[in-house]
Amino acid sequence: MYFSPPEISLVKNAFRHAGELAEDYFYLGRSGLKDHRYKVKTLAHLSDQETDERAFAHLCRYMYQKDGRENHPDNFYFFTICLQDNRILDAVKRSEPFVKLEPLMLYIAAHELAHIIRFNNREIDFDAPLEEKMAEEEKVHAITRSMLKPMAETDLNLVLDCFSNRYRIGDICN
Repeated sequence: MYFSPPEISLVKNAFRHAGELAEDYFYLGRSGLKDHRYKVKTLAHLSDQETDERAFAHLCRYMYQKDGRENHPDNFYFFTICLQDNRILDAVKRSEPFVKLEPLMLYIAAHELAHIIRFNNREIDFDAPLEEKMAEEEKVHAITRSMLKPMAETDLNLVLDCFSNRYRIGDICN
């Protein structure tokens, strides 16, 4: 199950909106998210290593190596947010008419962008031990709720409740 063209448009809008919210929440200044290299891919464009049957989105980190050299000063990391269309669409279908795709995608987008910003700011190591990553996941859920709460309306509030400490719709893992 893949996103349809209208759903892909909705995904793009969710990431644009989440980007604006993340820039404000993290006080990213003039350059905003431009310093945080990432791209978003949907299931139709993912490699096997970028799929995850447990999550709505899977965050992969890659390294660009200038001239193939490991210690070149121009080397940098970049992230790919790997959306698992099938898991997202299945969750929306199973929870109809309550959970809608648009607020769920906004939550997912804000959540993944928060991870990227925190990794790039070295607030947590991408290669941290599992216990630290689990704590980070809870912290990012709290950040995401704080980021989205001021603009929450009925449909978004339902998604925020699903990701509270009481309820879950699957796991969003990095």
